[in-house]
Amino acid sequence: MSASVIDFIATEARFGARNYEPIGVVLSRGEGVWVWDTEGNRYLDCLSAYSAVSQGHCHPKILAAMVEQAHRLTLTSRAFHNDQLALFYEEIAALTGSHKVLPMNSGAEAVESAIKSVRKWGYEVKGVPDGQAEIIVCANNFHGRTLGVVGFSTDPETRGHFGPFAPGFKVIPFGDAPALAGAITPNTVAFLVEPIQGEAGVVIPPAGYFTEVRELCTANNVMLVLDEIQTGLGRTGKLLAEQHEGIEADVTLLGKALSGGFYPVSAVLSNNDVLGTLRPGQHGSTFGGNPLACAVARVAMRVLVEEGMIENAARQGARFLEGLKDIRANTIREVRGRGLMLAVELHPEAGRARRYCEALQAKGILAKDTHEHTIRIAPPLVITSDQVDWALERFAAILTQDFS
Repeated sequence: MSASVIDFIATEARFGARNYEPIGVVLSRGEGVWVWDTEGNRYLDCLSAYSAVSQGHCHPKILAAMVEQAHRLTLTSRAFHNDQLALFYEEIAALTGSHKVLPMNSGAEAVESAIKSVRKWGYEVKGVPDGQAEIIVCANNFHGRTLGVVGFSTDPETRGHFGPFAPGFKVIPFGDAPALAGAITPNTVAFLVEPIQGEAGVVIPPAGYFTEVRELCTANNVMLVLDEIQTGLGRTGKLLAEQHEGIEADVTLLGKALSGGFYPVSAVLSNNDVLGTLRPGQHGSTFGGNPLACAVARVAMRVLVEEGMIENAARQGARFLEGLKDIRANTIREVRGRGLMLAVELHPEAGRARRYCEALQAKGILAKDTHEHTIRIAPPLVITSDQVDWALERFAAILTQDFS
């Protein structure tokens, strides 16, 4: 690393809270699937800011919408109407088939908003005794880093020394429908779950799992809340990951790619009366639903559809997955994925996945490790066949090495 790169990293370490451990590269520019560091080296981005830049870095149409709206009006708060919010509501409802929309900023805010909403629904509609609402979640979940959310995490690094935590959550194994059936009680108001567990290492449930989940939730008047903040908006080769099993959630959470990486935008989508329990003054956000966010999100959604990115994710994801599975390496324990949400899990004896990610950086690929032995792969949905093949050559070269 050059002196300037070392200076950037050292300055971050000196002034910043050390709550991240980034790969040693300092990025300064991006376009499409590519990013460049401060020294001019080019990399294929295989993380997409955890799927936030699904439309590719600095998509020109989203950029133009952001600049245009920034010249007109950026923020009113919800004390007043603005001319972008209604259009955002109309377009996201049409795209997803939702009936009600609650706009927020970060994905974690969307999760917190959903928790509040389903509890309120439980008390006012389902008739759960006050203070007794239960929400079922899954082991190895990741729904954000707020205090409310980390309280039901099973990751000791995420929750250690942050308590005490709020009660009202039950943890069951992911992908286990009988466990869900056994956990439901008359006080259960919701089942909050990721269609694919991303942070856990792209863990995909057994076929038919969500069909059973949907039936159980319907039979017991339990709200099925799908956290599609990572999986939604085309990442898995469908608009929403729920479509792989032909189900519909009661509440859907979107974020990340909802703005194409330009601005924090999230949304809670409801197909029933869950959001209908909220009254003026009971929940809100100064920036939620602001005109700049809405203008950006409207175009971010539009280009996903108009430019065929969802179909491309399915096509290129299948190509990428097959290519990774064809790599014959003793280091690989399992390759899995759906669409362009992929993972290579290494045998523990192969060493930490971070070392492989650092080696991939030297080959012009930026990927990120998770849970010690797994490499996550999630390039922008605009990736081409040639770029997939280019990446596969480099993955093969690195994965056949032994860093143990």
